[in-house]
Amino acid sequence: MTWDNKRKLPAIEMINHNGSPCLKLNVFWQALHSSFNSAQFWSIDEIVLNELGSFYSLSWPEFSEEEFTQAIINYCDSSSPKPNKLL
Repeated sequence: MTWDNKRKLPAIEMINHNGSPCLKLNVFWQALHSSFNSAQFWSIDEIVLNELGSFYSLSWPEFSEEEFTQAIINYCDSSSPKPNKLL
């Protein structure tokens, strides 16, 4: 048995809360809710954010609102059974 290969785990084994796997959807949402509420007012260590500057960023060519509108006009009502209200 090799120990250096990745082990494929089912998703339910990867999401644990309070030492128990989240096997049901309502338990999963409770775990997310309590995790968010417990961390909501924590202070943020901004030093960690400085590491994000090492990633490259993409530059977008400038475009006008009219160019954008013309590009999406044909897709406004085609992706869902109800209007998307893009425009």
